[in-house]
Amino acid sequence: MVRYLLQWLGFGALVGILSGSASAVFLILLDWATEYRDAHLWLLALLPLAGFCIGYVYHHYGANSVQGNNLLLEELYQSKQPIPLRMTPLVLFGTIFTHLFGGSAGREGTAVQMGGSLADQLNKWISIDSESRRILLICGVAGGFASVFGTPLAGAIFSLEWMLTRQFRWKSLFPAFWAAFVADWVCEIAWGVGHTAYFIPEIPAHTLANLLWIFPAGIAFGLAAWLFAQVGHGFGDLFKKYISYPPLRPVIGGLILAVFVYATGAFDYIGLGVPRIVEAFETPLPWYDFLAKIGLTGLTLGSGFKGGEVTPLFFTGATLGNALSVWIPLPLALLAGCGFVAVFSGATNTPLACTVMGMELFGYEAGVFLGLACLVAYLASGKSSIYSAQKFHQKYPWP
Repeated sequence: MVRYLLQWLGFGALVGILSGSASAVFLILLDWATEYRDAHLWLLALLPLAGFCIGYVYHHYGANSVQGNNLLLEELYQSKQPIPLRMTPLVLFGTIFTHLFGGSAGREGTAVQMGGSLADQLNKWISIDSESRRILLICGVAGGFASVFGTPLAGAIFSLEWMLTRQFRWKSLFPAFWAAFVADWVCEIAWGVGHTAYFIPEIPAHTLANLLWIFPAGIAFGLAAWLFAQVGHGFGDLFKKYISYPPLRPVIGGLILAVFVYATGAFDYIGLGVPRIVEAFETPLPWYDFLAKIGLTGLTLGSGFKGGEVTPLFFTGATLGNALSVWIPLPLALLAGCGFVAVFSGATNTPLACTVMGMELFGYEAGVFLGLACLVAYLASGKSSIYSAQKFHQKYPWP
């Protein structure tokens, strides 16, 4: 036990430093890209050109990096080959380009891929067995997720729940939590990179009537998660079926997206959409916001642009909760917060991590409502997943 603790104190800290620093650099560049794009909206016209650059680089130099988060899952299930270091710069600059020129995407996928890629490089310098390598991958995912959102507890639990589909291994627990806390500290304290604050000012009493209203809301959130996954996979399959040359796919996708946004003035739905998410906690918004974000994100990522899905899932859930406040007699901010984490829960099959994340972001007072919404959404989504490689009955070749 002493040897185990000393080993993972060292490995976990190293992975946390690497993933936290990578997330800090990424967030700084992402803030710059977002601010510059918002000040120069004409950049959206260059989205097809940016798409070709991203597609060309990934097609000719990306190798298996193009699989993204699914590659991390596949390597955890059955180790085949090291995750290439090139994944880190490719996904970093691919995501920055996507946001700079107006694609609709998130940031979690980028941080997780960078964390996993950097963690796996230790396998080249340190002689470790296959079990330890899998734990390193879990640490990388935990560190990337924790540092990009400022939620260390949720980051650790997400890495375990997402990668192990709730088949927790005791040897993974300490390394995952330790790497997540170190990464969060490095990003926020050492680098000084902050995170968006969200507030639920009013928490109603835990009466039976109030709790029962969460059930129809949770079902709606689960169906939205199912729709998000289906739209993303559908666009991906469509582009692969009809466009054989991969670099051309984001060109066509970028052209369709740019024309749509210019024609409709839908600039609120490009990029991360964080300002719109904040609005969802404060004031009524158009009911169709969540559908617009689902469609544009599916088009962006399905055609080959880079980025994550989680922030668009936050957008989808928060705006859907905002719309449901017209019919459900619960505070608007509470419904937005429940949707924020519940749609994420349904789309990634991680209800425990999403409940904890909600409490870290919004306060522990809302925990009962958040947990119930995440559980119902997870069940209502039918175990659909935005990650095609996620398996629910995987038997792992390690204790």
